[in-house]
Amino acid sequence: MEREGTISEASKNKGRLKIVLGFTLLYLIVEVIGGIMTKSLALLADAGHMLTDVGGLALALIAINYAERNATAERTYGYYRAEILAALANAVVLIGISFYILYEAYLRFLNPPEVQSKEMIIVAAIGLLVNIAGMVILRKSSGESLNMKGAYFEVLSDMLTSIGVIAAGIIMLTTGWYYADPLLSAGIGLFILPRTWILLKESIGILLEGTPKEVNMAGLRSSILEIEGVEGIHDLHVWVLTSGVNAMTAHIVLKEGVTGRLVLPVLQKHITENFKISHTTLQLEEPGFGEEQTHV
Repeated sequence: MEREGTISEASKNKGRLKIVLGFTLLYLIVEVIGGIMTKSLALLADAGHMLTDVGGLALALIAINYAERNATAERTYGYYRAEILAALANAVVLIGISFYILYEAYLRFLNPPEVQSKEMIIVAAIGLLVNIAGMVILRKSSGESLNMKGAYFEVLSDMLTSIGVIAAGIIMLTTGWYYADPLLSAGIGLFILPRTWILLKESIGILLEGTPKEVNMAGLRSSILEIEGVEGIHDLHVWVLTSGVNAMTAHIVLKEGVTGRLVLPVLQKHITENFKISHTTLQLEEPGFGEEQTHV
């Protein structure tokens, strides 16, 4: 019943996400065409930033869709990791785009071309309206889940970039100082790069079964040892299945004469309520049971 409730909560946001994704993708195409026609690197750089938004929104939809699918005999954990693989591919592509934007900005600093500033402002203003509409659609949903909050912040960050592109266009239109275009473009490239690098590191960390950053392993271990009836703990592992879904396995050594039937509910409740772990697998052992086993 808990899983069904989670799916229902996420599913009701799919319609909003699809609308915003459609608008954002359409504007991305318009911005690429507008950047080429106006010779504005700032518009093309902002299109690269828009691509991060499209990727983020698409990943939010993927996370919802795949979380609804049942596990199979071949995929016993279901399809959670599809989101992480998509995030990894998205990060690699966007790092390449960021470096290309910086390279093009360098070339334009050497010889800045004349930019059709008026048309550039019009295209950026359309993008600003699209982003404002997206924020209105997602604002209420952003308080319901981290997934939706991430999508909301993607759109918010692009709205701020659109304002910057409009400002650069106004500067070039009123002063003829065309260095504003590559200057803003370099800023957008540098803005994308650190955020994308963090996404890359987090994706690789999850695929390498790294410990979730929000879980304090030392605190988890010591708190389990404080539970009445627990003698020791070994083979403790915590990892991320997908964003917001942490799993844990551990071997719990019970004190002499303690019944696992009494300790197990206490352990489960303690772990799920005090640590951000939603799936636990605990093996209860008598003292000396695992001495000859291989521990990892």
